[in-house]
Amino acid sequence: MPQNDAHAGTLDLLLRGGTVVTPSGRQTMTVGVRDGRVTGLGLPENTPAREVLDLTGLHVLPGVIDSQVHFREPGMEHKENLESGTRAAVLGGVTAVFEMPNTSPATDTPDALTEKLTRAKGRAWCDHAFFLGATAANAERLGAWETRPGCSGVKIFMGSSTGSLLVEGDATLRQVLAGGRRRVAVHAEDEDRLRARKAIAEERADASAHPDWRDEETAIRATQRLLALARETGRRVHVLHVTTAEEMDLLAEARDRVTVEVTPQHLTLAAPDCYEALGSFAQMNPPIREARHREALWRALRDGVVDVIGSDHAPHSLEEKSRPYPQSPSGMPGVQTLVPVMLAHVAAGHLTLERFIDLTSAGPARVFNIAGKGRIARGYDADFTIIDLAAERVIDNGWIASKCGWTPYHGMPVKGWPVMTIIRGRVIMRDGETLGSPQGQPVRFQGV
Repeated sequence: MPQNDAHAGTLDLLLRGGTVVTPSGRQTMTVGVRDGRVTGLGLPENTPAREVLDLTGLHVLPGVIDSQVHFREPGMEHKENLESGTRAAVLGGVTAVFEMPNTSPATDTPDALTEKLTRAKGRAWCDHAFFLGATAANAERLGAWETRPGCSGVKIFMGSSTGSLLVEGDATLRQVLAGGRRRVAVHAEDEDRLRARKAIAEERADASAHPDWRDEETAIRATQRLLALARETGRRVHVLHVTTAEEMDLLAEARDRVTVEVTPQHLTLAAPDCYEALGSFAQMNPPIREARHREALWRALRDGVVDVIGSDHAPHSLEEKSRPYPQSPSGMPGVQTLVPVMLAHVAAGHLTLERFIDLTSAGPARVFNIAGKGRIARGYDADFTIIDLAAERVIDNGWIASKCGWTPYHGMPVKGWPVMTIIRGRVIMRDGETLGSPQGQPVRFQGV
């Protein structure tokens, strides 16, 4: 039965002919948009609208949300900036991003948060929010700061990061967790073990040593410590880029306090092959591990343990990544390739389209209490990722809009491709081209 706005009148946008994926399932229906929000589903195809898009043969998904990106601004703009990073996002079908605090200077004060929001205004192609980084110096104040507009919450680095953004001891970690109420995003690697094993990387001087240096136990110990403190403090935590089978078992038993992220690269690549093919271009933290761990991540995804897929987009220049290991920095771009890589997995039968939507739209909205995003429903933001499930493409470095200019998926054939990105009723990307000017807005959150 059609869901219509009670107030008649010309719509701003009408989507017709496409297969629309709503919480009720897939259905060919017409969607109406007014003032940036969905105003009706199942409307007559002749409903008056200023702009009409015929999406016959395409699927209309809720806007994809990438809840872990590093856009490097301020301080490292030769790698990426807010304009180029968000342009890459919309070219890949992503409608909103959460950006991480390990910039230079770090985003660890309200002033630094305001500075990023100011920089994004008129330059960000998609909607956005920014994490505040936890430190020993700001631990007592994060609870008061985390509810500021445009803040996606608090990020904790338990393992090595940029500048002061390292919370390695349990006392400081406990203080951060006890001091707020929003879900905390955590990079879980044990810093003591990383320091003790650094010689493995230095002596072998080959990127294939990366998962041996930053071994499974490094991740498992950190996750065990985090879960114990989350129970003690009563804080909800979101464990980022989980990489090991053993962690997934731990996290499955802690569902009262924890949510879980995996990345496309950990679901797609495996050691040792990725290091033989890509060298340090496969280097990231936590590392790409052998196939048994990749299969455990897929098993956890199928079992419902995984809540979110984030790209962990972390670009570095070609020159930087070409340095001898371990001088080469960790991280790889991914915001632009998240949708096509995961659609390739949909085409291969590794997950359903509905599960992909849950992990990239509904999941982030649920985990972070995002207001008005994450589903196609009346009253929600008119954010849509339009895809062609039949399109066959080859991912290529030349397609990458990130300033780094490369992707670990160069040469990878995929089936399924983002062909249009619509944010709050505005067509931002169509057929591989950005349209208009950047008009991204800060993401809103419920209860803050």
